[in-house]
Amino acid sequence: MSEDADHTRDAAAETQISEHDAQAQDASAQEASAQEASAHEAPAHDAACYAVSEHDAAALEAATRAVHPDLRAARAKAFVRSMFRLAIERSHMRVALVGLVFVGVFGTISAKLLMMAVFGDPPSQEHRVAAASSTAFRPDIVDRNGEILATDIRTVSVFAEPGNIYDKDEAVELLTAVLPELNASELRAKLSSRKDKKGAGFVWVKRELTPKQQAEVHRLGIPGIGFLPDHKRVYPNGTAAAHILGATNLDGVGIAGMEKYIDSTGLQALNSFGLVNKQADLKPVQLSIDLRAQFAVRDELAWGIDHFKAKAGASMILDVKTGEVIALVSMPDFDPNDPKDALSPDRINRMNVGVYEMGSTFKAMTLAMALDSGKYNVNSTFDTRGGVLNWGRQKIHEYHGTNRVITMPEVFTHSSNIGSAKMALGVGVPGHKAFLKKMGLLDRLRTELPESAAPIVPSRWTEINTITIAFGHGIAVAPIQAAAAVAAIANGGDLITPTFLKAAPEDKARATHVLSAQTSEAMRYIMRLNAAEGSAKKAAIPYYFVGGKTGTAEKVIGGRYIHNRLFTTFMAAAPMNDPKYLFVTIMDEPQGLPESGGYATAAWNSGVVTGKVIERVAPILGLPPQFEPPVRPFPQMVKLNAYHINQLGGP
Repeated sequence: MSEDADHTRDAAAETQISEHDAQAQDASAQEASAQEASAHEAPAHDAACYAVSEHDAAALEAATRAVHPDLRAARAKAFVRSMFRLAIERSHMRVALVGLVFVGVFGTISAKLLMMAVFGDPPSQEHRVAAASSTAFRPDIVDRNGEILATDIRTVSVFAEPGNIYDKDEAVELLTAVLPELNASELRAKLSSRKDKKGAGFVWVKRELTPKQQAEVHRLGIPGIGFLPDHKRVYPNGTAAAHILGATNLDGVGIAGMEKYIDSTGLQALNSFGLVNKQADLKPVQLSIDLRAQFAVRDELAWGIDHFKAKAGASMILDVKTGEVIALVSMPDFDPNDPKDALSPDRINRMNVGVYEMGSTFKAMTLAMALDSGKYNVNSTFDTRGGVLNWGRQKIHEYHGTNRVITMPEVFTHSSNIGSAKMALGVGVPGHKAFLKKMGLLDRLRTELPESAAPIVPSRWTEINTITIAFGHGIAVAPIQAAAAVAAIANGGDLITPTFLKAAPEDKARATHVLSAQTSEAMRYIMRLNAAEGSAKKAAIPYYFVGGKTGTAEKVIGGRYIHNRLFTTFMAAAPMNDPKYLFVTIMDEPQGLPESGGYATAAWNSGVVTGKVIERVAPILGLPPQFEPPVRPFPQMVKLNAYHINQLGGP
């Protein structure tokens, strides 16, 4: 209401001022007329007229003050208000133009800030490569029954853009506080690595963070620190099947074992071309391994290594009909979830990568060669009297000498070096080499596992080499290689390359026929006889009709055989009337115990472990016990009236 009153007073004052101004103008006009009329009067009257005019002005001013006491203030206020009203009316176009300029400038700045927040700087080449590798998918690996052996879990990794980090020392201090496993010096060096280079750069700070670690790093709010989605390869069974599965590096690339094999099948190409959007797009890789058997074999082998105080050992189960590796353990092993220990020299896969003189297990090859050559039969005899075979300057001794003429089966059961040497010499050096070549023992064995080793064979093969190789010295092969050859001897004569993938029925085409069925039957009979009355008794588990062969070799160190440092092997198949599985155990430098009379030969350690493995694993693998001896398990041997044939099997 006060504003309305002021407005009313101002209007009244303006009206009064206007009326007074009008009167003043009239008076001025009259005065001007009078002056014109009296322009020609005497100058004496000028002073009087001037005096009258001043008097009138003073009177007018006094009258104006009398009309309204606030007239001056009102007039000034009205003048100022009218001045600003006129300025706005005149300059509204300029104000609009200035406003548009401000909107444009601030709009551009806002858009730039928004783009920087959403898109950031263009990613560097290192950033693009890292993002691609961190999002690579790998298929699950499962055992023959579908149990998970290896899988991926989603995680994140933290990276830094050194060019966007202004206080690197503070960043290092904060990051190492929440990630104490980081090395402060190394991290500071990483963050300073692009000091003189263009762009923000890219370095990994830590891969595969836990959700808690991610939250802690995020809470720091350090500019230039970010996260990328990642995958962590997880092996839920730990050390089980470590040498088979291998491992991956932090970029999800297979570096050993089946993981490396999977990459060789084109997985990396699929990921690099963006053809894999999720893990479900990849079919799981199914291995031949039975996880239950794998755990059991590792348990028994660990017990054996500890009990016999061996440096190391390995054990495997091979399906002789399909070539599938059902279990393979080499100890010491490692955890593929943390594979740094895998680089230790004592953690190699001894079944695949190690090459050893296999000792008397090689006599199985020698007897099979002799029988298949047609020069000998199961009733052939060999003179071992004297217990020494002289060949030039070399002397071949017996370990279990009989000092008599023995039959071919007895050469095996008594593990006669002289009898084996005479068989090999009878076949001849060329025939011996050709047979071992045919059995795959002179070439590197290739399986899905990228790790393998070439056998060590004589550069110049003479008769003395044939003599020593006949009983397992002078040639070194991978144990899995020897196992494949023995499997061919047991399965009817088909050499099948071992596989770590679950085999389909049509995979039988991988087999190469290398022995006659009759030779195979004769060897099954001889191996069963060795379990019944020879060196394989320790593995002769009742009701499974086991057959096998021991092998003990002195280790070669510095070019010389060391008598008290042994490498022992045991191979057993079951059931020998129709073999399904071959069991192999090797031990490196086992020690003699009081229970073994101080002996450290294969029967007392590797043989014992193999027997425990068969006893524990046979029910898992569905190998049925035979409570009654099989009927006529070796019919051809019955016809030949082979040595002690009537003691094996039923009528």
